[in-house]
Amino acid sequence: MKNNFVKTYLAENKDTFERISEYVFHHPETRFEEFESAEYLATECEKAGFSVERNAGNIGTAFVATFGSGYPVIGFLGEFDALSGLGQEPNKTNSEPTELNVGHGCGHNLLGTGAFAAACAAKKYLEENNLPGTVKFFGCPGEEGGSGKTFMVREGVFNEVDAALTWHPSPANAIMSLSSLANYQVYFRFKGVSSHAANSPHLGRSALDAVELMNVGANYLREHIVPEARIHYAVTNTGGISPNVVQADAEVLYLIRAPRVQQVDAIYKRVCKIAEGAALMTETELSIGFDKACSNYIPNRSLEKILHDSLLEAGTEEPTNDEITYARELWSTLSDGEKENYLNLMKGFGYSGNGSEFEGKYLSDSISPYIASNEVLAGSTDVSDVSWVVPTAQLTAATSALGTPLHTWQMTTQGISSFAHKGMLRAAESMALTALQLFEDEDKLKAVKDEFNEFRKANAYTCPIPKDVNPSTLK
Repeated sequence: MKNNFVKTYLAENKDTFERISEYVFHHPETRFEEFESAEYLATECEKAGFSVERNAGNIGTAFVATFGSGYPVIGFLGEFDALSGLGQEPNKTNSEPTELNVGHGCGHNLLGTGAFAAACAAKKYLEENNLPGTVKFFGCPGEEGGSGKTFMVREGVFNEVDAALTWHPSPANAIMSLSSLANYQVYFRFKGVSSHAANSPHLGRSALDAVELMNVGANYLREHIVPEARIHYAVTNTGGISPNVVQADAEVLYLIRAPRVQQVDAIYKRVCKIAEGAALMTETELSIGFDKACSNYIPNRSLEKILHDSLLEAGTEEPTNDEITYARELWSTLSDGEKENYLNLMKGFGYSGNGSEFEGKYLSDSISPYIASNEVLAGSTDVSDVSWVVPTAQLTAATSALGTPLHTWQMTTQGISSFAHKGMLRAAESMALTALQLFEDEDKLKAVKDEFNEFRKANAYTCPIPKDVNPSTLK
């Protein structure tokens, strides 16, 4: 009964949810600047009968939409931020950047809309069956490089939630059962003294030299940290474009990752020492600006099993000939390395097979068996911090051709394709069905919460973002 109800509801409202996805796709905005997307989604929540709290957690583009009352409270996490440098015209087979050159290269137009659709389906079921309980849809900005959910966790936005569900677009249909890397993102700014680089270089103190020396030191550090750790950096200010001027100001942004927050913090402190050494060597002044952070993801196996059963119940559709043709053409645009890596890409999302079912195919039309993996995803997500304060599970649904890497023009261009929207609604159906089981089966919810509480007894949570750090936009 629940399955038929949800499937029928989503089919009847398919055009509405596709329209919302397309609007967000065509109004791409980067972290914490998603003013149009956030307001559009919040307004759609109000139209659907939710009450909306804007400026959630004192973040201008965050909101919480609520329907119902009482226990349990089930939350759906939606994202809608885009990526700079990934603007792309939709449904193409070649790179055609948009003028703005900002785009949904991670499919967040689908992610936010799919989570909203799931919340709407769960709300409708509670209404139709006069059931108690609360549905919440969380509008979560700034996932890409901003850790918006971590800021929201710090401000207590998720405190009353009994379970949280979310998903992510990819080429696979699976439960995202892997943990993830925690991270810190930090600015290192050096202040020196400008001077004529030929006439009086001895009077100058180069901030750019300090950045370069710091980067060299960090490269030597890589050998002496845990193998799973990653240190990335981008020089965000070189001090100007004039080589005959000693650069007085320079800045580098570091992203430090490791399997546990404590490991990240230890590496961060060593990187700070390297920066201090670079400042000493160049006689420049160093200032450090903490940008954001997130924890490692904590899977909830009890909730994942329910979500996987729901994904199986939702099932897959056979791709159309046009969808297969389009996917084949996109496959041909991938490099040899990307083609060879397609299974590893899917395994990062929880896929557990050997790829035999994809022989001769360009799209996934099957659902991966569920395996509670102890591996760590070589990436980070701010869903992690939600998982520390609320039992959380996430799935992935196939919205793109096999081999499509995230954060590429190929991912962006498929963002409003018919296949992408099918995957979005499959994810919505799976999450809605899971929520309805939690609403109606107290024992299942108890098992989910017991597992979570057992973990938290032995593992205290501390938000990795300091209290005095506020969300910031891209520079």
